[in-house]
Amino acid sequence: MENNSNTNAPLLVNGNGDGGNRKSQRPKEPWKGEFVKSIVYAGLDAIITSFSLISSISAGRLSSVDVLVLGFANLVADGISMGFGDFMSTSTEKAVSAKERSVAQWDVENQRGAQQEDLLRRYQQLGMDAADADMVVSIFNKYPDIMVDEKMARGVGAEEQSEKPWKNGLITFVAFQVFGCAPILAFIILIPFTDNDQIKFIGACVLSALALALLGIAKAKFAGQNYAASMGITLFNGAVAGAAAYGIGWTLRNVAGLDE
Repeated sequence: MENNSNTNAPLLVNGNGDGGNRKSQRPKEPWKGEFVKSIVYAGLDAIITSFSLISSISAGRLSSVDVLVLGFANLVADGISMGFGDFMSTSTEKAVSAKERSVAQWDVENQRGAQQEDLLRRYQQLGMDAADADMVVSIFNKYPDIMVDEKMARGVGAEEQSEKPWKNGLITFVAFQVFGCAPILAFIILIPFTDNDQIKFIGACVLSALALALLGIAKAKFAGQNYAASMGITLFNGAVAGAAAYGIGWTLRNVAGLDE
């Protein structure tokens, strides 16, 4: 009697086409946080803006008081501006998405035939067989809301906008304040230990690098990217911006003759 005990056992095929038990590793899913863009964008901009301001002030040999006054004033003003800007842009995107959906609903209700043809062409372009595409569209034709969703799906994230744009604005403002404080904190922390502005500037460089590295790690965690590469990009961005600001400050003081 023939043994069929393994007849229904699944056969895993490896990359060489022969039987085996190896499977390709499942990619890591990104963190689907609603405010990832606001945190990363505001945090990166805050660190670089504050560090660049401190670099230009230090190159111009201004005092620690100047750094603190200009640094915090710039931090709050830019934070408010960016938070309000995020709120406005998110509100606009949401309004545009709602308008596009109303247009899609009108098209489905009043130009059903044209919308069916459009979907047929789209599915066939994606590689679907003509008969299968016709069957899928015929099913969707029974459900107008699904047809609207399919029509909207050609937009980029149109249905994924935040429900409350003010939250985006608030998150942007808070992230800007938190990350932007890092370069300025060195001038406060080192007050009891030294009066040397150059040492304080070096401390600001260290804290800025740490903040950028942490932001790079967070960005990699959110997006499922390589940690080292993400940190390297954010650190490089900060270094280039800080060097440019320092160079401009030094040039204006020593070459252009803009002295105290």
